[in-house]
Amino acid sequence: MTTPAHADSGPSSFGSSRIDTGADTSWLNAGDIQAALADNRCEDAGLVREILAKARELKGLATRDVAALIQIQDPALLDELFASARWAKEAIYGRRIVLFAPLYISNFCGNSCTYCAFSKENTTLKRRALTIDEIKHEAEVLIDQGHKRLLLVAGESYPNGLKYVLDALEAIYALRLGNGEIRRINVNLAPLSVDEFRQLHEIGIGTYQIFQETYQRDVYAAAHLGGKKRDMDWRLTAPDRAMQAGIDDIGLGVLFGLGDWRFDVLALMNHAAHLEATYGAGCHTISVPRIEPAHGSDFSRSPLNPVSDADFKKLVAILRLAVPYTGLIMSTRETARMRRETYALGVSQISAGSRTNPGGYAAHAETVALPDEDGREDFDASQFSLGDHRPLDVVVRELAELGYTPSFCTACYRNGRTGEDFMHWAKTADIKQKCGPNSVGTFMEYLLDYGQPETVRAGEAAIARDLAEMGDAERRVSTVILDRIRAGKRDVFC
Repeated sequence: MTTPAHADSGPSSFGSSRIDTGADTSWLNAGDIQAALADNRCEDAGLVREILAKARELKGLATRDVAALIQIQDPALLDELFASARWAKEAIYGRRIVLFAPLYISNFCGNSCTYCAFSKENTTLKRRALTIDEIKHEAEVLIDQGHKRLLLVAGESYPNGLKYVLDALEAIYALRLGNGEIRRINVNLAPLSVDEFRQLHEIGIGTYQIFQETYQRDVYAAAHLGGKKRDMDWRLTAPDRAMQAGIDDIGLGVLFGLGDWRFDVLALMNHAAHLEATYGAGCHTISVPRIEPAHGSDFSRSPLNPVSDADFKKLVAILRLAVPYTGLIMSTRETARMRRETYALGVSQISAGSRTNPGGYAAHAETVALPDEDGREDFDASQFSLGDHRPLDVVVRELAELGYTPSFCTACYRNGRTGEDFMHWAKTADIKQKCGPNSVGTFMEYLLDYGQPETVRAGEAAIARDLAEMGDAERRVSTVILDRIRAGKRDVFC
C-alpha cells in the first residue's frame, strides 16, 4: 500500500491551469426552470398523453414537456409513462444492457463534501492510493471475472497529479490475461483544464463522466464546504473544456437527494441541450445515483431532499423519453430489486460486482470464494455503501433470464462512432443494427470464457431468442460473429 505524506494536500498540477475557454453557464437559468415547474403544477391527463405520443417520435422532449411529466401521479398514467420509456429504449438499443465495473484507485481528496466518505474532513476513513502494480492487480481480478469495460474513479487528490491517472490508464490498457483484456476505460474525475483533458483524450479514454451533484446553487454551496469542488462554475463548465479538448463522449449525472429532483432533472436537460447546441453532441450517458450512507457522513444518512422509490422510477422513465438516444446508467448503489425494476424503465448500462474502496476487488477475491450475496465492501474505506453486492455472473444470469441481453461491447469507441457521429446513429435508431450483433457476440465471449454452467444455459437461450427476433441482415451479421467467436476468435465486432 502506498500512502504518500503529501497525498491529502492536493496534486501539484491536477486541474490547476485554469484558462478562459469561453464556456458560460447562462443555460442554467433558475428562473426559467422554476417557471416551467410552476406552469405545470397540476396533472393534465390529456397533455401527458400528447407528450407521450410525441416522445414515441424519438426526438426528445422540451423542458416544459418534462415538467408536465414530472406531475404524473395517476397510476394509469404512470403505467403509460413506464411503457413508453421501455418502448423507446428497445426501439433504439434493443434489449441489450451494457455491463461495467468501477475501479477506484485512490480515496484521497482535497474537497469537503458533506455527503461523501472521501471528504478531507473525514479523519476516520482508511485512506489509500494504489500503486501502479496494485492498480494492475485490481484490473486483473476484474478481467478474470469477465469485464471488458471499466470506469476509473479517484478523489481529487493523489500523487503526481494527472500523471498518476495517465500511468494507471496505460498500465490497464496494456494488460492481457488469456482471452481477457480491458478494451475501454471511461473515467470519472474532477474537472480539468483543456490541456489536461487533451492528455486524457490522447491516451484513449472512452467517456469522461462528471456528476454535477446538484444544479441548485444554494444547495450546492451548502453541501460543498471547501476545496476546488466548491467552485460550482468550474465544475459546470468541465464538459465544455473536455469537448474543446477533443473528448466528444460526455457523461452527466445528478446525486439525487441533494437538491429538489424536479429542478435537477430540468437543469440536467438544459445542460445536455447546451452541449448539443454548442458541440453537436449531447451527453453520451446520464447517471442517476441516489445518496447512500457513507462512512463518517451523518448527512448521507438524512439527505436534504430524499427521493422516494416511486419518484425515482418516474424520473428514470422521464429521462429515457427526454433524451432517448442517451445511455442511462444504474449503479450498484441501488438494491437488486430496484435495479430489476428500472431495467424495464429505460436503463441501458449497469455496474456489477462493484467495490468502491481502492484495492477492494483483490481483497474480496482473496476472502470470498463462493458466488453468493454475502460479500460486503470494506465500508470504512469506501465512498458509499452498496445496495447490490451480487457478483457479475449472478447479474449476467439474471439479465438473461429476465429477457435482456448482457453486453460487454466497446465497438462504437473503436469504430469511431462517438460524439456527433454516435448521436446520428442513435437518433435514427440505426445503432440497433450494431448493438444487436455486438451484444450477442460479446455475450458469447463471456459465456465461453467465464460463464458458470447455469449462466451458460440461460445465455445460450437468450442468444437464440435474440437471433430469432432479428431481421435477416442483422441475423446474418450476428451469425458470422458468433461462428468466429465459437471457433476461438475474440474481439469480433461490427
